Amino acid sequence: MQMYRVARAAEMLGVSDDTIRRWIDQGLLPATSAVPTEIPGDALAARAVALAAETADSDDALSSARNRFVGIVTRVQIDGLMAQVDIQCGPHRVVSLLSAEAAHALQLEVGSLATASVKATQVVVEVPRG
Repeated sequence: MQMYRVARAAEMLGVSDDTIRRWIDQGLLPATSAVPTEIPGDALAARAVALAAETADSDDALSSARNRFVGIVTRVQIDGLMAQVDIQCGPHRVVSLLSAEAAHALQLEVGSLATASVKATQVVVEVPRG
């Protein structure tokens, strides 16, 4: 079973080290008692799924998209007919190209809460080298 240290687990879930430690103390994440503290990968995956479900439950919109990333708009660049919008979703930066008209209609600006929905026929999966 893959094990993750607290800092790496926090990075993967887009939360602070203190949040991970709090979840361990609350029994939301199992951890080893050894130093350094480690969290089983399957428990971390289950917590990530639960967090995603909490975010989806708080949304007022219904959608068939399952790859949804809630974040904050960090950049809006409008040039002619097109716009580029950057959304920081936890540790991930999602970039969307959309029409300038759509960006204006959504009133997108730096600091806006936004959800990036991704639909793709191909997804590349990578893992660290052995």
